Amino acid sequence: MSSPQTPVLISVGDLAQQLSQGPPRLLDVRWTLTAPDGSAAYRAGHIPGAVYVDLDAELSDHSVAGRGRHPLPSAAALQDSARRWGLWPGDPVVVYDDWNAQAAARAWWLLRAAGLEDVRILDGGWSAWRAAGLPTESGDVTPEPGSLSISGLDAMPVVGANEIAVQADSAEHAVLDARAAARYRGDEEPLDPRAGHIPGAVSAPTADNLTADGVFRSAADLRARFAELGAGRVPVTVYCGSGITAAHEIAALAIAGYEAALYPGSWSEWSNDPARPVATGP
Repeated sequence: MSSPQTPVLISVGDLAQQLSQGPPRLLDVRWTLTAPDGSAAYRAGHIPGAVYVDLDAELSDHSVAGRGRHPLPSAAALQDSARRWGLWPGDPVVVYDDWNAQAAARAWWLLRAAGLEDVRILDGGWSAWRAAGLPTESGDVTPEPGSLSISGLDAMPVVGANEIAVQADSAEHAVLDARAAARYRGDEEPLDPRAGHIPGAVSAPTADNLTADGVFRSAADLRARFAELGAGRVPVTVYCGSGITAAHEIAALAIAGYEAALYPGSWSEWSNDPARPVATGP
């Protein structure tokens, strides 16, 4: 089930070189679960030319009920946001954050789902940029509105709750839970109503996609990791808490050369349905 991929990552060195030439569109997706409004941190300092992206307001649709904590935005809403970010047809895009690419991967996944080909995650993000001593600026960036058209979000595979239930119960599919192992086991659940995991899913925390320096492991390392979990032998689907960090896992799988589907509602949708079974333990 290996699939050829356009490059997923860009290094800080390569991005710095590109900024002095024909720069890509830069999107700063500063967001974490504990600090969802990253606008103040963005204004305090960001990569020159980067536009702030509000994950909760622009990469989610909170008007949708019953689809988890971060339902996907509509194509029309994402188009409006992308135009505000200054995106034009054919623009290369680089996304970054200051949370191990967890939030940036959501932007990467959505733009790839919208059909954009050249979307990269800055490996190491804002921390790596600053550590390299590269230029920064403060304040807001307000670009000229773009004209990008988005007609759908079907360029990346997705599944719903019924489909992932069947997949997790089958030896012909691998369902990966990208949350921390303690949440998978049901030892703790700080956000959602029930603790545990989808029966049949395998624990595959996103933290294991990175080195101690906060950059992605090599393609060879990631290929070996995911091959042990079934990638390359059976189709793969990924879920997490609310569809954010699962995108990070899908990006890591793409680096390794594997395609994977996303369950957008993830555990926050599944655990809110009392009819859905829950498993605990390793």
